[in-house]
Amino acid sequence: MKRDELCKSIYEVAHLNGTFKLRSGQISNEYFDKYLFESNPVILREIAKHLVEQVPEGTEILAGLEMGGIPIATALSIETGIPVVFVRKKAKEYGTCKLAEGTDFRNKKVCIIEDVVTTGGQILLSAEDLRGFGAKLENVLCVIERNPEGRKKLRESGLELKALFTMAELKEHE
Repeated sequence: MKRDELCKSIYEVAHLNGTFKLRSGQISNEYFDKYLFESNPVILREIAKHLVEQVPEGTEILAGLEMGGIPIATALSIETGIPVVFVRKKAKEYGTCKLAEGTDFRNKKVCIIEDVVTTGGQILLSAEDLRGFGAKLENVLCVIERNPEGRKKLRESGLELKALFTMAELKEHE
């Protein structure tokens, strides 16, 4: 599938019309349900194929952020052969009490994988946690960049964002 076809497919699957209450409390007549494209195996496979070329050279671990980054990181891991860890928003308080499940990422070059980046807030929190456990972090890959403000905040924290699409590109398919 070509890049533009993938963009159109994501928009057609995930863009909904109706009445929706947003996280901000505002009411909107449209909503973008990212889980509709993340749960579609054909689209997910194509996303991974397109993201492969954006994985920074030397990446040793892909870190999928809870919850939306996990299916994308898993699909990308299958395409690249790079191991993946699943990063929680906070370490669980039972069992292994881990922040990230999967292979050891200490002292390894880790690339964060996220579905949609708006402000970058959760990425910054997770990056700080991962760095605290010894991850070498410089890069973030996402499927959709909603707002350039997130890119700016990430850059200020030493993280370079690469996005497959911007929200503006998706909306070209309205």
